[in-house]
Amino acid sequence: MPTFSFPAIDPERFAVLIALGFFLGLAFEEYFAKSHIKPPGGVRTFPLLSLTGALLYALEPEHGLLFLGGLAILGTWLSIYYRERLTHQLTETSEPDEIPTRLDAGIMAPTGNILAFLLGPITLAAPLWIAVSVAVAAVLFTGARERLHALAAKLGPEELSTLGKFLIVTGIILPLVPHEPMTTLTDITPYEVWLAVVAVSTLSYASYLMQRFVAPRHGVLISAALGGLYSSTATTVVLSRRAHASTAAPARTQSAIVLATAIMFLRIITVVGIFSMPLALQLLPSIAVLCAGGLLISGALMWFAPRTANDAPEATTPTNPLELSTAIIFAILFIALSIAVTWAKARYGESGIFALGLLAGFTDVDPFVLNIAQGAARAIDVNVAGPAILVAASANNLLKGGYTLAFAGRTNGLKPALALFALAAAGFLVAFRTLGWI
Repeated sequence: MPTFSFPAIDPERFAVLIALGFFLGLAFEEYFAKSHIKPPGGVRTFPLLSLTGALLYALEPEHGLLFLGGLAILGTWLSIYYRERLTHQLTETSEPDEIPTRLDAGIMAPTGNILAFLLGPITLAAPLWIAVSVAVAAVLFTGARERLHALAAKLGPEELSTLGKFLIVTGIILPLVPHEPMTTLTDITPYEVWLAVVAVSTLSYASYLMQRFVAPRHGVLISAALGGLYSSTATTVVLSRRAHASTAAPARTQSAIVLATAIMFLRIITVVGIFSMPLALQLLPSIAVLCAGGLLISGALMWFAPRTANDAPEATTPTNPLELSTAIIFAILFIALSIAVTWAKARYGESGIFALGLLAGFTDVDPFVLNIAQGAARAIDVNVAGPAILVAASANNLLKGGYTLAFAGRTNGLKPALALFALAAAGFLVAFRTLGWI
């Protein structure tokens, strides 16, 4: 006589399954607590649904036919239930003048029931972190209804378009580009080029979102700090123009100009660390000193700001950093600098790389920094790469000091410009001392 052997179920997974079903049921009950209807599901039904889905899957895990049959029955029942509910157009209200509530309860009720049923096989077959993540994500999305609707209304089509471009840059283009060099002029691969674009775009986009939706409510200093992560040069120009037009509390804006450059050093060490940790560790002491110096100068300038100064944060609202044309220009500049670095190193040695760093600082420092960081991971000595990056950053500070004087004027721009020139001189000094030139 054949015997039936029930498959073994891990007790830990069984306990997690019941807990997750109960957790999901609590969120479901809370979601409909203020509603005049009680859709199917809740703190009792969801654990039972999860347990039923798990048992049906465990009985026939190879093809999952019993589980699929149970899912079909549940879907059919929910369809019949909601068809009957939708035949009525008004709820039973306790007050005659009360606004009727939708009887169908939207798509949330059937979605919750089906998700509770699916938790069964997910908890048994997948890693536990997946089951926990599914349940937590479902609860968070359920409880954040008003906030998510408010966010969707606030974003608008322009920000959704920006997010779409970010996904194109990171999720579509990056996996498709080749991993092999396309030319003998440089050993940088197209994948590495676009990976550099993704690294800078991600950092800039995160800073842009914070500056766009958080900093405008908290003042010019936070805008400047986030702008230093986004683009210290662009932030310097915007703040310098603001300082020129400002008649009240110029010290606050002057402090913000220097703060943006101090934060730029954190951006540099972060980007370098992504591609070459040995180079980042070699640069860290110098970057820490320069960043601390910038913060101290910024704090000293801030000390003279009137305590009742009014910020106008909208003046520092950034532009969209994720135009695809900008990413393409960055990639082209990255490739050009990669070829130039390879050529300069072969033709002129270390001095050629430093000359390129000086020129790059007066254009866009990010492509040069990324080229050096990727080169340090292969062929460029970190004792050369580190000073070259400091030279580029220092040249960029000279440029920003000039912008500050040009846009803010001598009266309001002299102090921050001198601070930027001092940071540039300190960067050159550290670079040359590292090389043993002085």
